[in-house]
Amino acid sequence: MSDWREKRLRQVLPTVSRETVTGLIGFEDLFRKWSKAINLASPATLDELWERHIIDSAQLYPLFPNAQKWLDLGSGGGFPGVILAILLKENAGARIDLVESNGKKAAFLRTALAQFATSGMVHPARIDAVWAKIPTPDVITARALAPLKELFALTEPWLANGATALFQKGRDYRREIEESRDGWSFDLVQHPSVVDVESVVLQISNVRRNSAVK
Repeated sequence: MSDWREKRLRQVLPTVSRETVTGLIGFEDLFRKWSKAINLASPATLDELWERHIIDSAQLYPLFPNAQKWLDLGSGGGFPGVILAILLKENAGARIDLVESNGKKAAFLRTALAQFATSGMVHPARIDAVWAKIPTPDVITARALAPLKELFALTEPWLANGATALFQKGRDYRREIEESRDGWSFDLVQHPSVVDVESVVLQISNVRRNSAVK
């Protein structure tokens, strides 16, 4: 039976399958269970888990619904990586790589990907340690990981080869954009967040390091 969570999800993804809805609700249950043992997200946000984390993550999928290769950096408690992995089951042949250096969180991510039969892989390593291991994806995601100019440095090997980034940013995003322009050139599209009027999804492509940056 439909509940408020499905209704809210369909506002963002109108054609999502019932199977996928069930998977996302199941992930919420798994997340809450593991959160009792390890810190997967700020306790202050758990009362709004569906909106603050799951819907916030799901909004990325319709921006590139046909992308086949995804990469999520600093996956933490699975946002947006595991949410995208579950949604990607509706896109035949699509897969996602998740990079998370924290061992306990990486274990949770592996459990989640396996439980929901997703086409994903967890890399328990630092981001710079997997540059050569993970081929250039279509889309790179990162949520609450680092300032924008640091994200450019962390993702440069992939962005320079044609990947597009979807970086989720909060109210200080304008300052981060301006600070980044001193060292980097890039194409930018700003997508309003569906969960917070002060937040955005920054769609970034054609990233080039300015000659003065080392």
